[in-house]
Amino acid sequence: MTKEKNKILMVIILILISLIALVGSSYALLTKSFKSKKLSMEVGNLKIDFAEGNAINMDNAAPMTDENGMNSTPYTFTITNSGDIGAYYTVSNEEELANTLDTNYLHMQLTGSDGYNSGIKKVKDLGTETYKLIDDTYLETGKSVTYELRVWISSDAGNDIQDKVYKSKIVVNGASNKLKTVSEKLLAGIGDNGTIDTSDSEQTFITGTDPNNYIWYSGKLWRAVSIDTTDNSVKLVTQWNISALPYNASNNTTFQGSYIEQWLNDTTVDGFLNNLREPEKFIKTDSVWNATTTSETTKPAKTTMVTDTVGLLNTYEYAMSYKNATAETGYLNNSLNWWTLTLGNDNSSNGYSIESAGNIENSGMSNSYGIRPAINLKPTVKIIGGSGTSNNPYRLEGDNDNPSSGTLLSTRYSGEYIRFGSGENNLYRIVSHENKTGTKIASAIPLKENSSFKTIAFGSNATFSKDNTIGTFLNNDYLAKETYLTSDQIEMIEDNTTWYLGTVAWEDSYKLAKYQDETETSLTTNITTAKIGLLRYGELMTGQTDKYSNNSVYWQVSPYNNNTSYARAGSSNTSSVRIVYEEGTNYSIDSSDTSGGIRPAMNLKSNVVITGGDGTKNNPFILKLNS
Repeated sequence: MTKEKNKILMVIILILISLIALVGSSYALLTKSFKSKKLSMEVGNLKIDFAEGNAINMDNAAPMTDENGMNSTPYTFTITNSGDIGAYYTVSNEEELANTLDTNYLHMQLTGSDGYNSGIKKVKDLGTETYKLIDDTYLETGKSVTYELRVWISSDAGNDIQDKVYKSKIVVNGASNKLKTVSEKLLAGIGDNGTIDTSDSEQTFITGTDPNNYIWYSGKLWRAVSIDTTDNSVKLVTQWNISALPYNASNNTTFQGSYIEQWLNDTTVDGFLNNLREPEKFIKTDSVWNATTTSETTKPAKTTMVTDTVGLLNTYEYAMSYKNATAETGYLNNSLNWWTLTLGNDNSSNGYSIESAGNIENSGMSNSYGIRPAINLKPTVKIIGGSGTSNNPYRLEGDNDNPSSGTLLSTRYSGEYIRFGSGENNLYRIVSHENKTGTKIASAIPLKENSSFKTIAFGSNATFSKDNTIGTFLNNDYLAKETYLTSDQIEMIEDNTTWYLGTVAWEDSYKLAKYQDETETSLTTNITTAKIGLLRYGELMTGQTDKYSNNSVYWQVSPYNNNTSYARAGSSNTSSVRIVYEEGTNYSIDSSDTSGGIRPAMNLKSNVVITGGDGTKNNPFILKLNS
C-alpha cells in the first residue's frame, strides 16, 4: 500500500449498537473513547454481552482488501435468551442522514455461531436508511447466538473519501412476535438465488439456482418446492437420496403398489414413514400425489391420483424448479440419479428419472435408482429458527429441540448425526432402531485413510461373515486401530448384531433382503452375527448423502442373484454383491473386486445417552455410555 493510500485516514465511522428487547431499549456507543472492557445488559428476555476489546473504531482507518477485511478484528456480541419464553429477533442497520462517505467503498460482513453468514456486502447495495441484515430469527429459552461484525474500507477507495463521515448503528430488535408458518416465511423471501413463481393457480413454485429454502426435519435436510394455494401446505423433498431401489418390476407401470410406494410408506421398524418424527403432527397424511402419465415437463392431468403420506416429485414439479435456470443449475439437481413419480408416456413400460447432470430421462422400471422422498407439511407448521441456507436451514417448531443431557439415543430419529469415530472418520448417522432396544448407526460417508476413501474386496464369495475379507477388517482392524474408534466408543457397541443376508435379484422387492417373501411374515434364514457389519439393500440411509464427486462407492451386505445376466461390472451368479455407486444407483459387482468402499454399521447399546449437540451435521450428538 503506497504512502498516498495511507493518507486516506480521515474517515470517521461511528457504530452505535442499539439493542431493543421485549420491552424498553438500551444501547452502547462505540468510539475511540469507549473504555469499558466488557459490557453486559439485560433488557426483557434478552441478555446481551459485548466481547472485551472489540469496540469498533474506524478513526484513521486505512483501506484494505476484502481478504484482509474478513480477517480483521470483529466487533462481537452475544444474544442470550435468559427468560422463560422464546424470543424473536432481527438484526438491522440504521444509517444517519448526515453521512457523506460514498458507501460503495464501505464493505461489511456479519457472521453468527448459528451458521449465519451475510457474505461480503457493499453497504451501498444493502440499501439506505434502515435495512435488515438478519431476518426474523427465533431464539429458544436458555440458548445463545454470537455474532461477529466486520466493517472496512475497500482497497479501491480513492482520495475523494478524505474527510468524509459515515455513521450507522446495528439494531437488534426483540419481541414476542408470532412465529411465521413455513409458507409465510418462504413467501416473505427466499434470497437472491431464487424466485417465487405464481404462474400455476394450484401451486406456488420456488424456482432458481439456490434459494433459501433448506429445511431440517426429522434428521434430514429437505428443500421446499411449492406451496399449495388451496391450504398453504408446503411440499418438501429430501436434498439427498435416502436409499436406492427399482421403481417396480419390469412392465409394471403403476405407482400404487410399486416397490417405491411400499418403501416410502412402510410403517415397519425399518420403514421410511415409521422413522419420521411424529408424522401426524407435521405431515398431511392424506396427501394426494399426481401419478398421471405425461410428457417430461408438461403439467399432468388429474387422471391417476394416489393418496399417501409420502410420495415423490413428478416431472412437472421438477421442471418448474428450474424455470428460471437450467436443469443442470436448478436447485433440485443434486448430481445424483433418482426416480420421479411420473411414468413414461411412450408405452415402453418405463418411468422418468433424473440423471446426474440434472436432465429428465426415460428409464427401465427395474433400475435401482435413488429415492428422494417428498412430503407435504401441514399449513400450521411454523418456522422457529434458521435462515434457510444449507449451513443454517430453517428449523420447525417441535423439531428444534436440543435433547437434555442423559436422553437415550434410542429415542432419536433416523438421519440425525452423531460424533462417533475419530480423526477424519468421526461422523456417523442414525439408521433405525431395528433391534427395538438400541440404535443402529452407520458412518456418514465411507471410511477414509489419509484423506482418500479406503477400498477393499468383499470376499471370496457373496456371503458376509465376521471372517470373510471385509468382515475380518471390520471386526478386527477397524476395532483395533485408534484411527477409527476410541476405546470408549467400542464399549458402546453391541457385541452381537444379526445381519440379514437375503439375496435380492434385479427385479426383486427390497423386502427380500430381510424377509423370506414380500409379505414380511418370516425373516430370512440367511443370517450371520457380528459386532460390525454393513447396511443391506433398501435400508434407510443407503443412498449417497452428497454429490457423487465427493463420495466413494461402497459395499452393502446383501448378496445379488444375477438371474437376468445383468450386473454393472459383470459378475457370476454366486459371487455378486450389492453396491452403491457414486451417482446414487445400486448395482452389483463381483465380491473379489477391490474398488468397493466401506460404511461400517453397528448397533449401539440401549444405555447410550446424549450429552450434547442437536443432531444436525454442524452440531452432532455427543454420546456416552451410562453405567
